[in-house]
Amino acid sequence: MGVLVVTGTGTEIGKTIVTAAVAAAAAGRGVAVLKPAQTGLEPGEPGDAAEVARLAGGHVTAVELARFPEPLAPATAARRAGMTPVRPYEIAEAAEKLAVDHDLVLVEGAGGLLVRFDDEGATLADAARLLAAPVLVVAPAGLGTLNSTALTSEALRARGLDCLGVVIGSMPADPDLAARCNVADLPVAAGAPLLGVVPQGAGSLAPADFRLRSRSWLAEPLGGNRPQG
Repeated sequence: MGVLVVTGTGTEIGKTIVTAAVAAAAAGRGVAVLKPAQTGLEPGEPGDAAEVARLAGGHVTAVELARFPEPLAPATAARRAGMTPVRPYEIAEAAEKLAVDHDLVLVEGAGGLLVRFDDEGATLADAARLLAAPVLVVAPAGLGTLNSTALTSEALRARGLDCLGVVIGSMPADPDLAARCNVADLPVAAGAPLLGVVPQGAGSLAPADFRLRSRSWLAEPLGGNRPQG
């Protein structure tokens, strides 16, 4: 697959866990996860890339380009910290370098697709365009997700980017009516296939159990089986 960009329709919707599931499903291949901008953590604290490697296993190389201490959008966090922001070309160069030695490079964004990385308005979409990489959209299960998913997909199409598909990042064990209906409706809203349904609480599984189950959450294009609705 080369490079795959993972974005969300918002924040705290399971993007890191989905990234870990994709990495785990690609076991046996060289996998790298690139986190361009980690916010809200101090030096030494494990970030999203480290969490992907912990859950997915030792075959994953974890790389973080920048870290900003406040839990804000990357551009805002960098500005408030007096630090240099991450630029799209730096993300693309880092991903291309990792792709030389890895079969799959997963670039995990921060929040949604159009969250700003710098004060000039650069976003993850700009990095995806430089990489000519497909984008996987992670969406929540419940009410409101159809609109945010449609908007994300529309933004991708407007920029000439390929939406590989959608993954539900955290499906409750006892989903309500909206969540159950959204399994069928999300592909229509996205104009792209539903490629996975990751259960709520998957990130709390022991890594060995997480790796064992990951394939059952994902469809074949992501290295797994057909998603379970």
